Order: sequence, then C-alpha cells, then structure tokens
Amino acid sequence: MSRIKLDLPTEFNFSTQIKLRVTDLNYGNHLSNDVYLAFLHEARMQFFASMGYSEMNLAGCSVIMGDSAIVYKAECFYGDELLIEVTAADFGKRSFDLYYRLTKVNTNILVAEAKTGMVCFDYNEHKTVNIPQAFLDHFTIK
Repeated sequence: MSRIKLDLPTEFNFSTQIKLRVTDLNYGNHLSNDVYLAFLHEARMQFFASMGYSEMNLAGCSVIMGDSAIVYKAECFYGDELLIEVTAADFGKRSFDLYYRLTKVNTNILVAEAKTGMVCFDYNEHKTVNIPQAFLDHFTIK
C-alpha cells in the first residue's frame, strides 16, 4: 500500500502554538490521531481570524472541508507544545487547499504535515460558490 505524500509549500504565512493536554492523549500515551484534526481546525480558525474572517464568513461566503490528509512524522506527549504553521495554496475557482506543518516548539522536530481541501459554500442556497476576490487578494496567486 502506498503512503500519502504531501508536497508542502516552502513558505507559511501564519503560525500558532498549542500545548498538549492530558485529554489529547490516547491509550498509547501520545497525541491521539483524532486530536490532530481538531488542532488543524483550531489553527484554521485562527488563520482566518488573523485576516478578519471565519469559516462562516470568508469575505461573504462560508467554507466547508472537502477532504483532509495527515502524514504523521513523530510522536507527541503530554506537555509538548506544537507550532502549527498554515498557508493557503492551490486555488481553484471554488476551492483551495490549506497546508499545515506541525513541529515541536522545544526541539523543532517535525511532528506532522497536513492538508485540508476547503470549498466555498453558500449555506442558504446549499451550493458551492466562487472564492471571494477579497480572500484571494491576501495571497500571491501564481
């Protein structure tokens, strides 16, 4: 079985830090795989907030997650603090990808790489919509 490989961008334009709590651990006494997705969600919310947006109002539309991928690189334990870097890339007409790099703050060990595919959505009409230009203007689109 082939493994997922992510080609992360070289530059990330946002970062936040999250410290692991005892409730974030699983029976192996390390960070539970479901918590990684929750950490990505928190980082995504902070990323959007840093630009004055939210998942429900991204310059006039909402966003929903179309897919996600996490590549685990190292274990994390109670008390570890993670630096989560976020950037947007791979813009289409109605969707874009968010990329995440998670490293341990005190050792700079790469813990995980991740991607979430975000789709612009109108909840009133229950349909996808174009990415708002005001959001695109935050990024250099090549």
